[in-house]
This record gives sequence, C-alpha cells and structure tokens, in this order.
Amino acid sequence: MKTTKTLFAAAILAVTTLWVTEVKAQKIAHINTRELLIMMPEYKEANKQMETYSKQLEEQLSKMNAELEMKYGEYSKSANQLPDAVKELKEKEIQQLQERIETFKQNASESVQKKEQQLLEPIVKKAKESIISVAKEMGYSYVLDTSTGAVIMQPESDNLMNAVKKKMNILDIATPPYPNTPKPAQK
Repeated sequence: MKTTKTLFAAAILAVTTLWVTEVKAQKIAHINTRELLIMMPEYKEANKQMETYSKQLEEQLSKMNAELEMKYGEYSKSANQLPDAVKELKEKEIQQLQERIETFKQNASESVQKKEQQLLEPIVKKAKESIISVAKEMGYSYVLDTSTGAVIMQPESDNLMNAVKKKMNILDIATPPYPNTPKPAQK
C-alpha cells in the first residue's frame, strides 16, 4: 500500500513538472496596436486622405444647407402673397430638398466608413503581419493587444465550438465546421 502511494505521488509530481515546464515554455508578449498604427507613416497619410474626403462631403452638405436656407427664406418672405398652387409647389420643393439633404447625410456617413475601412485595411494587415513575424522570431506563443484586449497571435489549437454546441443541443447548420475540431463520438 505504501509503495502504491509513493508511486502515485511520484506520478503526480512528474505530470505537474511536465505541465509547469510546458506552461513556462509558452512565452507571452503584448503590444498596443493603436499606438503602433498611429506611429506608421501610412496611417498618417490615410488620416490626411480621410480629412480631405470628409471636408469635400462637408462642403457639399454646406452648399445644400445654404440652398435650403435661401429657398426657405424666399418662401417665408413671400408666402402670404403667393397663390395657393405656387405656395404648395414651393413647400414641396423645400421638403424635397430637406429629404435630399437627409439622404446625402446618410450616404455620406456610410461612404466615410467605407473609405476609412478601405484605407486602413492594408495598414492594419501590414502591422499585424509585422507583429506576428517579430513574435515568431522572438519565440512568443501569444501576443495580446493591450488596446483592445484581443489575442493577435496564438498557437494553433483545437476549436471546441462544434463539440460544445452538440453537447448543448444547439443546432446551427449555418456555422461551418472549424479546422482541427475534434469529432464528437458517434452514439
């Protein structure tokens, strides 16, 4: 009995030592990608392009608002003296211009977002590739982004999503199988 306890204790010690050694072999680093991006010349150039683009849209919006104010001012001055048919026409004109302005604002907002994404995508990709390259060269297993709390790099591992979904009886056919996902045991 004493020998069994000794063997059991030795086995636990060996497994613990192996586990601690494995954990220690995993190097973890961090970087603030937001700071990195701000320092990149490409980012500065993209910001200049975004400012120019935004100013163009703002100028167009200002022109449209000035036209609306002018039409409304003219209408206000002469509304009492206009025949009803002309009055209705002017009101409809002003309303259509207001609608065009609202549509323009919405489209401009979407356009700014798309332009920003288009400009930043290659810059973010370059930064991420550089981070991963440096991390691999220096032997890091994990790189954490301190600006967002995201993991930038990690060793390839098994994704348990499909197995956990099956265990929880979540049937989601739209989710594609993940690579390296262990196959659940057949019943």
